[in-house]
Amino acid sequence: MESTPAAWSQTDSFLADTLIGSDAHLEAALTAQRAAGLPEIEVAPVAGKLLNLLVRISGARRVLEIGTLGGYSTIWLARAVGPEGRVVTVEAEPDNAAVARASIDAAGVGDRVDIRVGRGADVLPSLVGGFDLVFIDADKESNTIYLDWAAKLGHAGTVIVLDNIGREGEIVREDAVDPKVVGTRDGLRMLGEDPRFDATALQTVGVKGWDGFAIAVVV
Repeated sequence: MESTPAAWSQTDSFLADTLIGSDAHLEAALTAQRAAGLPEIEVAPVAGKLLNLLVRISGARRVLEIGTLGGYSTIWLARAVGPEGRVVTVEAEPDNAAVARASIDAAGVGDRVDIRVGRGADVLPSLVGGFDLVFIDADKESNTIYLDWAAKLGHAGTVIVLDNIGREGEIVREDAVDPKVVGTRDGLRMLGEDPRFDATALQTVGVKGWDGFAIAVVV
């Protein structure tokens, strides 16, 4: 099969159908997000499952998410921490947070999710540390701010996942002017140079196009 965006999307759908299957609560969360007019920028199903597995593999019980949107990825994370776990998720837009709150509650995991409304740079300093896993999926221009707080609010062994690092390959351009690309490059450089992190990254193709994510551990 020729490598095209259509083929990537078709393959992603096959993987999701084969490895994940149908999930009424997650599908309802997406329906609510679409109905509210939120942007279709949530993680793909296979990426949501990856987050879920990373939490379970690492044994994380306290998870921080930066960028809630409609709560789709939050549900994946909340399921993984278990009844005794806790997810703190930060969302800048109150309307988005309201949509997420309803979907998270409907999915039966509302009691383990704390939604903090406000810009990440304002909310993060108010949090108590000790997070075992941090998922960063917010404005890319602030990636270095979020990574700095992920280290401060984590501990040795904390897992950090930084989403959307592919940027359609634009990250290789040193003359890039798109703030999202510049913010992504700065975040990747920070992961490579800051002694608090040990990291790698994978580029991906799929329903999100040419994308990718970085995974780091706090050392």
